Amino acid sequence: MAEFLYEDMLPIGPDETPYRLVTTEGIETVEGPDGRTFLKVAPEVLTQLSETAMHDIAHYLRPAHLAQLRTIMDDPRRPTTTSSSRSTC
Repeated sequence: MAEFLYEDMLPIGPDETPYRLVTTEGIETVEGPDGRTFLKVAPEVLTQLSETAMHDIAHYLRPAHLAQLRTIMDDPRRPTTTSSSRSTC
């Protein structure tokens, strides 16, 4: 059996994920009640963001995640599944 290694899913610390700016158009800050500042985002910006994310998030915006996945898959300690041990439910 493989050794269990715990790793935080949401670690606290600096975010070193490389992000890219999609747009600044259609985004502004507005003053709200009690002097609070809110972010106002136009609906078409949300559409553009979701389309961009669906297109290339796994391959462009999160290369560190893919590198981590590659490390896991290449780990020689990772158990492999053979066709004879698979369940056919």
